[in-house]
Amino acid sequence: MSHLTEQRYPTVAELVSAARTLTALRPDLGTLRQVGTSRAGRPLHLLSIGHAPAAVLVVAGAHANEPVGGSTVLHLAERTLHEPVLRADTSWHFLLCADPEGAHLHRTPAPRTLFDYHRHFFRPAGPEQPEWSPSVLPPDRLPPETRALTSVIDEVRPYLQVSLHGTDLGGSWVQLTKDVPGLAEPFAKSAAELHIPVETGASDAAGWPASGPGVHVMPAPGSDVAFPSLPDDARLSTWHYAHQYGGLTAIIEVPMWASDIVDDPAPHPAPADEMRRLSLRLRQDTHRVEEILREVTPRLPRAKDGLLAEGALLRATRWALALVPGLANDWGQPPPPETTVAFVGSIDAYGRRLPLRAAAMLLRVLDNLDDAAAPRLEALVTDWCTSFATHFRARWVPLEHQVEHQTRTVLAAARHAREVGRQGHA
Repeated sequence: MSHLTEQRYPTVAELVSAARTLTALRPDLGTLRQVGTSRAGRPLHLLSIGHAPAAVLVVAGAHANEPVGGSTVLHLAERTLHEPVLRADTSWHFLLCADPEGAHLHRTPAPRTLFDYHRHFFRPAGPEQPEWSPSVLPPDRLPPETRALTSVIDEVRPYLQVSLHGTDLGGSWVQLTKDVPGLAEPFAKSAAELHIPVETGASDAAGWPASGPGVHVMPAPGSDVAFPSLPDDARLSTWHYAHQYGGLTAIIEVPMWASDIVDDPAPHPAPADEMRRLSLRLRQDTHRVEEILREVTPRLPRAKDGLLAEGALLRATRWALALVPGLANDWGQPPPPETTVAFVGSIDAYGRRLPLRAAAMLLRVLDNLDDAAAPRLEALVTDWCTSFATHFRARWVPLEHQVEHQTRTVLAAARHAREVGRQGHA
């Protein structure tokens, strides 16, 4: 893992440069090419290794604030280039960064604390996220990054698409659009060996069936969802796009900071009371951010036509804040009787990060304008980051462990999904 010696996440330019170096080593096996452009004209690059007809597509950088995927694709690319057994019957395709615009705005290559991570935080609004936009936009309004991703899927027709994600604080989990029997065991073994907790009650997969601890299988389209207020539906995302070619998608999450709270499968002693408390706190924290936003809005620059000149940071801030009323209502409903400590812990973390992210992005706007409210908002972001880390007893997961766990899980998913495919054609 030579590229991990600096203990920081690579930029998109560094990813492309490293990929170019790899292809120069074995031009007979590897190619690097542009497969699209972003909204502002930044290139999207695909690194391909091997020539076998059966294909795996690995997508990094779908969420700008989850940068570990870039390091993982480089490590996977090195492995597939130097280990013939990995490409004996599979070609590998790596989308180096699905959202270069987002990566340009999220500027935290080497966070030392949660505050460092949030000080230059960015996560785009839902309609601007490449994987999620199909769930909230009509087909004729999809961003170019989404169209580039689906075009790559159309071309390589992967039996497995892997989307590399990461959480700021918590544990590791996997989401599958179809079950992959046999994956849960190597996933759990890898996490244990690397001292990474398994998030057994991930809020992202609330109500989904599990094929093993931390391995969740997406319900079929049309089934009920745990949080009906959320506008985006994972079953309408690009994760399902590979199904038309007989493939499936695995989403692999790994934490930057770990917390053993999200790995506790014990029944929660009073889940209804705790969920109501978390719902109330979510409303209160969000109200504090909204108050500052209302205060500064008259001071924000306006376009010549009199409309507010909102940039990506403000759009994302407003998007995050708009999710809260419905989500708080969802959390106020009676939870299932089997609710675990891990699930409540995951909801607790989700409820902290949503207003924190909105506050962090708004702070960047106010800093750029040298607005008088910036110090007050910075104090709020600082306090929330400290409280988040303290309550969850956060511990940094070394970058090489983040990458190794994702790599092992990708390889296990590819192996077991291939077996499933063979059995289906037997």
